[in-house]
Amino acid sequence: MDYKPRYTQPFTLAEARLLDVETITEEIARLQNSLQRLDETQKMLREHVDSIQPEVDPEISKAIQENETVIGSQSERISMLKMALADRGVTGSHYDLAPPVSRVVGSSGAGAPAEPHGEENGGVDL
Repeated sequence: MDYKPRYTQPFTLAEARLLDVETITEEIARLQNSLQRLDETQKMLREHVDSIQPEVDPEISKAIQENETVIGSQSERISMLKMALADRGVTGSHYDLAPPVSRVVGSSGAGAPAEPHGEENGGVDL
């Protein structure tokens, strides 16, 4: 099966399939923790933006957009890792993500996902 990710990833699905199950599951857990923190940060940023409308600092809008790209990339990376686990017969709801958080920001449009650019934090280096 050929998989083409939307975002730039530090590894391919074929490379993920070569990782041992423990490494894959640890990376899924790390990414899920990162996504939880990013969602919390996004919520705080949006609340701040909502409280100061229409005088939104462009740096805050930029941070929200960059976080959206990282969230999309990390979510996709988790999906790739789950595919690698499924190929080994390892499945289950233990690795499922929480439902996505709404990512709409006021009328400024600052919540629209930015184009993928590959700048994520850490991960598995192959």
